[in-house]
Amino acid sequence: MKSAKSGSTFNPEKQRLRQEFCQWRECLPAGDVEAASEAICRHLAAWPVMRAARVVMAYLAFRNEPSLEPLFAALPHIQWTVPRIEGRRLVIHPYDPNRLTRHPFGMLEPAADLPVIDPALLEIVLVPGVAFDRRGGRLGFGGGFYDRFLPTTPALRVGVTYDSCLLDELPCTGADQRMDWVVTPTGLLEVRRGEDRG
Repeated sequence: MKSAKSGSTFNPEKQRLRQEFCQWRECLPAGDVEAASEAICRHLAAWPVMRAARVVMAYLAFRNEPSLEPLFAALPHIQWTVPRIEGRRLVIHPYDPNRLTRHPFGMLEPAADLPVIDPALLEIVLVPGVAFDRRGGRLGFGGGFYDRFLPTTPALRVGVTYDSCLLDELPCTGADQRMDWVVTPTGLLEVRRGEDRG
């Protein structure tokens, strides 16, 4: 298990870890990504908290992120929503597989003319990341989109990642939003944000 510590906001260790885990993930065989994605979705679909939810924000997998699409069919009673990048912020729309466009960054996102969902209505946000730690810390791509978005919603935060991308500790700062739970192919892990909530 890896561990990294630092208090610096602009930390070369963060960038090193980002490159290391992105390279590792992009080298994963398609079969491994599919198997991990299915295991993660099984855990989430069986989780009572998820089964009781009505409005959930997911994401559309990019660069070998675990895919959450099996959940959409497994829990059809949930209103599934997904984010769209608009400037420096995330805008939330209903998930419609027939109304997706390709962002210049390369990921799929909902069409801009779909209805906008108020973040206050979200009950759970399934958060992608390059890596997470056992204290709820998250390492993203560096754009800060989720760090800016998460404080706008009361939703439970669930980081989604591979077992190999779950560390003991990441070099997080006060601006880095922490998770309430992390899910991997092995299962769900409850973490404590406590006073670290930004």
